[in-house]
Amino acid sequence: MLNSFNPNKLYVEFRDGVTQKEPVNNRKYTLTHSDQTGELFLTIGLNYAYDKISYLRDEVLAEWRVGKGYAFLYVYVYIDGFMDPAISIRREAIFRRELPLALQAIKYGDKIFFDTHPELLYAPIWINFSSENSKYNRVEKWGNMNINY
Repeated sequence: MLNSFNPNKLYVEFRDGVTQKEPVNNRKYTLTHSDQTGELFLTIGLNYAYDKISYLRDEVLAEWRVGKGYAFLYVYVYIDGFMDPAISIRREAIFRRELPLALQAIKYGDKIFFDTHPELLYAPIWINFSSENSKYNRVEKWGNMNINY
């Protein structure tokens, strides 16, 4: 991904009966990118767009969940890199650097949804850094869409 968000390089696709306004619960985002062009591709559906995920596993997956009376955005990133610890270190640093841009792309790409459900701008964001290595495998709270992105 790139270090700054350019809305002109974001392409959004809706799938699986998801509209620009509904549903909230189980609404899933698949964000991929092109290193060559800097373009971002956001797919919004009831399922992740596994057909858009490359072998590099550098996508950002996110979903809205509703539990205990409140909604939250749960985000997954895959840290492990071909079983090489040095690659995992680099991947974690890249994801940490690029996640704000990814969240900004989701917020911008699904603008009508957030206009329809403005309370979700204040919903907590949880990031799941997925790794076989316990040093990198963790879940962190990353604020909310209104304040940070």
